Amino acid sequence: MVRGKGRRDRKAGTFGSVDQLPSGRYRAQYFGPDGRRYKAPTGFLTQGDARAWLSVVHAEIIRKAWQPPGLEVAEEVKLTFKEYAERWIKNRDLEDRTREDYQGWLDSHILPVLGEYPIGSIEEQEIREWYSKLRPGAPTLRARVYGLCSTIFNTALADKKIPVHRNPCRIKGAGSATRARVIRPATLGELETIVSALPSRYRLMALLATWCALRFGELTELRRKDIDLPRKKVYVRRGVVRLKSTVRGVAVRKVKAPKSEAGSRDVSIPPHLIPMIEDHLRDHVEAGPNALLFSAVNGGHLAPSTFSRHWYKACRSAGRWTAVEESDPLDKGKADLTLHDLRHTGAVLAALTGATLKELMERLGHSTPGAAMRYQHAAQDRDTAIAVALSKFVDPEVDTTATDNRRAQAASVHRQRPLGKSTRRRPRT
Repeated sequence: MVRGKGRRDRKAGTFGSVDQLPSGRYRAQYFGPDGRRYKAPTGFLTQGDARAWLSVVHAEIIRKAWQPPGLEVAEEVKLTFKEYAERWIKNRDLEDRTREDYQGWLDSHILPVLGEYPIGSIEEQEIREWYSKLRPGAPTLRARVYGLCSTIFNTALADKKIPVHRNPCRIKGAGSATRARVIRPATLGELETIVSALPSRYRLMALLATWCALRFGELTELRRKDIDLPRKKVYVRRGVVRLKSTVRGVAVRKVKAPKSEAGSRDVSIPPHLIPMIEDHLRDHVEAGPNALLFSAVNGGHLAPSTFSRHWYKACRSAGRWTAVEESDPLDKGKADLTLHDLRHTGAVLAALTGATLKELMERLGHSTPGAAMRYQHAAQDRDTAIAVALSKFVDPEVDTTATDNRRAQAASVHRQRPLGKSTRRRPRT
């Protein structure tokens, strides 16, 4: 028989090919998911036997159990994505809250779809199909879940014992998301209204969040010993995080050090806050160096929900409230400003003083410039002030206190200076 005759006679739609060798036996071969051609390890007496063997291989490919012949990792070949992910998260050095988030994302969004597949069989197409259905309305969560999945594959790729030859998470930009909510920093007028509307025991929280750029977890763990009035310093050394509880209604909180070295910092207190801090220490803080500055009514750490009830009312009084449809009988809405957003206000005010990026990073407690830059906003009317200041390079007599640039325009129109006759001194060469 002519070599290859069986391949030419193959019916359309069948998997693989069977051809008869000169010896009379039949050879089965196919193209695997990796694009390579593979042959059966032995010949077959009949064409039906060869087809039956190809059917078994085809079934393995369909159920994602196929592996390249001769792969010398027999134990790990059958390792599913779920088994490897659980091993990965168990051996990873993670903070408690981060571990909870990762486990929740795995259980809710990743394992129900990819968990039962052998980790080495998952391809880019499966990842794209999974990602297309992954919470389209929650871009931030979507990016974080995708990033976690990609990180797990990268670790498996570096492990030579795991049959992963390429990270299938190759969707460009899927691991990052633009900020879903545009933050509008509070003005000084809005801040004054909010502080006045808060109960007296919580007013200093809003002021320290703004002028010292402190986070909620850092504020609720501040103690009397962390305030140094003679030096006008607040020492940020700890923070409190809320963990998930298996008992309904029971909050589990953990005091921990900041995530990075930059988070542990000494923040200078603006002098105008000193009298308010003294009043707060006198009226609302118990004696003793370990007394909390902002404690719950019955003692212990202040719960976010307790503070939020007063915060929402204060934001509404300051006009920082987003109303819902007028037909809503309950007149519900939500605040468009959070306590954490006051850090943005503090960053803007600090930038206006001429602080450098490095100084802002230290004050905000960030270890990377990118994190600090997220808190940079253009202050109102600054663009006009910059434009007027630029005119001073041309006309030193321009009025920099003006709110527009009319005087600079008029000066340029009436200036009759011949070309090449500039009165400015040329720089020395």
